[in-house]
Amino acid sequence: MASSPCGNGNFDSGLEIKTRSVEQTLIPLVSQITTLINHKDKPKKSERTLAAIHRVGQAVSLAVGRFVAVGEAIAAENQELKDEMGHACFEARRAGDAIAQLTDVGSALPSQSDGRVTVFSDRTGMVKAARLLLSSVTKVLVLADRIVIKQIITSRNKVLVTLDHLERVSTFQEFVQIFSQFGNEMVEFAHLTGDRQNDLKDEKKKARMAAARAVLEKCTMMLLTASKTCLRHPDCESARINKDAVFHRMRCALEQVIEIVTEARSCGENRILPASIYNGIKDFKSSVECLRENLYSLSPQSVGSQLEVLVERTEDFTDSAYTSHEQRQAILSLCQLARQDTQQLMHAWIEAQSVHAKEATEDMEVVILKTCQSVSDLRRELHKAAVGRASDLLKVHGEQLPLRALKAAGAEGNLEAVAEYSRTLTEQKEQLVETCRLLCHVSGTEPLEITCIHAEETFHVIGPQIISAAQTLALHPSSKIAKENLEVFCEAWESQLCDMALLLREINDVFEGRRGDKRPYLSLPRPGKHSANLKTAKAVKLDAEEQTSIAKLGLELRLLSSDVDTEVEKWEEQEHDIVRQSQSLASMAYNMYLFTRGEGLLKTTLDLFHQAEVLSEEGLQMCSSLRTFSTQLVDEEKSVVMTEMEKLVALCQQLQMGAKTPVQGKTATFQKVPILHVDSSIQTTRGILTVVISLLPFCNKLNKKYKSERSSLGSPHDWKERQNASTPVKEEEALNSKNSNGFGVKSLEQHVAGLNLLESK
Repeated sequence: MASSPCGNGNFDSGLEIKTRSVEQTLIPLVSQITTLINHKDKPKKSERTLAAIHRVGQAVSLAVGRFVAVGEAIAAENQELKDEMGHACFEARRAGDAIAQLTDVGSALPSQSDGRVTVFSDRTGMVKAARLLLSSVTKVLVLADRIVIKQIITSRNKVLVTLDHLERVSTFQEFVQIFSQFGNEMVEFAHLTGDRQNDLKDEKKKARMAAARAVLEKCTMMLLTASKTCLRHPDCESARINKDAVFHRMRCALEQVIEIVTEARSCGENRILPASIYNGIKDFKSSVECLRENLYSLSPQSVGSQLEVLVERTEDFTDSAYTSHEQRQAILSLCQLARQDTQQLMHAWIEAQSVHAKEATEDMEVVILKTCQSVSDLRRELHKAAVGRASDLLKVHGEQLPLRALKAAGAEGNLEAVAEYSRTLTEQKEQLVETCRLLCHVSGTEPLEITCIHAEETFHVIGPQIISAAQTLALHPSSKIAKENLEVFCEAWESQLCDMALLLREINDVFEGRRGDKRPYLSLPRPGKHSANLKTAKAVKLDAEEQTSIAKLGLELRLLSSDVDTEVEKWEEQEHDIVRQSQSLASMAYNMYLFTRGEGLLKTTLDLFHQAEVLSEEGLQMCSSLRTFSTQLVDEEKSVVMTEMEKLVALCQQLQMGAKTPVQGKTATFQKVPILHVDSSIQTTRGILTVVISLLPFCNKLNKKYKSERSSLGSPHDWKERQNASTPVKEEEALNSKNSNGFGVKSLEQHVAGLNLLESK
């Protein structure tokens, strides 16, 4: 029962759980009700256990009652859900009352033998009530989730209407007025879609949502400058083309968001994920390895055809003008080797079938291993080619020579030079587009494939937009607005190159078996603990220009946090204090990186400074662990660790002071918080991670050294402690545990707060 609702995502009502918030609300409820039902095997209860069960039953009933009251209020305000929500609320209330009655002390019967009380004599009734409760609560949550989807659609519609007005304005005064309204609507839409993105369970949908939101974020600034340029130079064709491209891209991104949240199927759905070589190799190897268990599940011809389709996809590499002769020959040779091994496999396979063998013969086993190895070697060579080319391109394009030349030529009004450098930029764009396509083949996960496709589309679109902006500036070289417009598009190109560097790092992480995504760090500061001096502070959001200025800092923070993870994975003792604290620091730094992209859990500068303060505390805790660790070291080793630890202490104290400074004093002070404070916090965090990265390998080496010296010194006392650690907890303690959330009552009440928020909106 426990695995069915949350494991498969389906209840008796056929509802599918698609968001983490609904799932996390239900998991404790499922777990605790399962524990309750399992008491059927021990019908005789002590008074203490009976009292605990009674309290839990009553708490569940009360929590469900409050939960249902909010659900009914939502139903009253949303007529289209009134009947469904009303029925689900009725069923939930009925199930909660049934559980309260079944756990009521007054209804329990005393045992004649020992006087203890027997409960749950009606086990069937308890199971039915539990199932009904889970099913009905889930339905209420899923129906409430429809309200969130409705809010996103309504917000999108408002943005589209204002976007249409912006496109038709003819005066600066009218544009400024409408753009102000548009900005407010985009902020609301960003909040709603950001929360939805974080809540989605499907990683593929999450990646698509991130891509669409990234387009909207970057296009908002482009729309501002492109529209201003068009208003200033209304008869300029290149300015109009530039503006039209931005509006078109924004509408496409808005439509994609709605497709994701409503699960609509567009004509472009199948185009989103073209067949990658990585998936082709994975499927081919799976088919070949299945032959060990069943020689007759597939035909030899189907496996041969599967390989040919795979080899055909490698033509994206071999047909490319940018692939070196050596790489092309290596790929072709490995394709030929894979063909030969597959032919040998088919011959051995047909021979085994001819003698009616039930499983793979020894000859087949050898050829299966050879075939899998040859396609793995092919994958490695393709990965090397794609990643190598991407790295080379990033080094070359990092100098931004064509962009600088275009800016200079435009400012001089030199149309011929603009045309010449436009051809150079177009060639670079084609190289980058093709490289993104190759990276998609070897990315290794569907979310990374989607990110590759997004990068490909971004380079494909922004390249021509930079050229049209440069042409406009060349026609109007004295125009400050045209110059500003070209600068914005060039910054978007540079930003995408930074994103590509990050993408490359993540693809390498997946290929090398490291974690391809970060574990979320959810321990934001609790109210009252870290916010004593923030009572008058009002959180603010960074505007688009400020977000862009810290994006580059954020990228470096992301790479450093990945380096920390890499070093941490080399430790044998994953539960070591230094390891756990390093992981926490890396996770919090990753949250700060997401903030620089306008994503993740940190929504405002206030959130960022909260996170910085928590990070500094964790860093100081790590210093304490390092000091303890150093007590076992000899003088020279201890000196190195203590020197680095002192650096860490200074940086953590600096971060702590920096996090508090912007938000002390009057509210107005914080409302005008300069980007300098954000920049300083990220810079200091970068310094902390740099010290951690230098400490981790050195401490790991020392830990292994002293661990081997201590390995023969284990005592019986240590063994006894380990034995005691595994002592089972009594059922009374389990039911009365402070860590228990009362049969999911806490989780339900938290969601009630969320539903109240919806109701107020």
